[in-house]
Amino acid sequence: MQKLLSYPLTFIYFLCFLITLLIFHPIQWVCFNAFGYNAHKKSVDMLQFCLLRCLNILGTRFTFNNPHSIGPNQPLIIVANHQSMYDISPIMWYMRKYHPKFISKIELGKGIPSVSYNLRHGGSALIDRKNPRQSLPAIMKFGEYIEKTNRTAVIFPEGTRSKDGHPKPFQTKGLEILLKKIPSALVVPISINNSWKTVRYGKFPMGLGTHITFTVHKPLKVSTFADKQALINSIETTIKKHIHP
Repeated sequence: MQKLLSYPLTFIYFLCFLITLLIFHPIQWVCFNAFGYNAHKKSVDMLQFCLLRCLNILGTRFTFNNPHSIGPNQPLIIVANHQSMYDISPIMWYMRKYHPKFISKIELGKGIPSVSYNLRHGGSALIDRKNPRQSLPAIMKFGEYIEKTNRTAVIFPEGTRSKDGHPKPFQTKGLEILLKKIPSALVVPISINNSWKTVRYGKFPMGLGTHITFTVHKPLKVSTFADKQALINSIETTIKKHIHP
């Protein structure tokens, strides 16, 4: 019965999702070109808020647990597991005061209203996963940008999404580069649960009534770890310990 109901609700959701992207694309363009970074950032924040409201159509709820006081004016590296594309907007919205930027596959840099524009102009890194000669320098440049601007790098070290909630082994090369290029950063591990249930049936229809939770763990200062592999192991263990497929 729930899957049957999900067909019309998914259609309504995708319609609202598309309209939202189309509305915010010219808004972003005007904000960026006429008023600069801060105005563009605010438009992107409101885009994320609206995208979360679109997901409410499906009965999707969000709980973002962050008991930690994270001060401004310092670079952050958010490290999280990855279950679906619906991991992204909540992180962008609930962590918006830290200016989160993503490492994304290069294919997303074209053809998607609002999303592609923000990836190209908002400070994120676009990488070709099949081409280390392009991807590694891009991540290095991205890390230097985060260190200089005191903004936030978001990385999903699993590389690809977990389709059933069970975490995959971390691919640590990108994270290693960020730790090297952002030495003054705080690493903020986040465990994401239930996001995969939004796509439990595949791309269509979408799952209904999903409660997606984000658990923010104690931030770790990069400079206090001489052994960066020990830091990475600690991050991976902490994140995976709090994932409940």
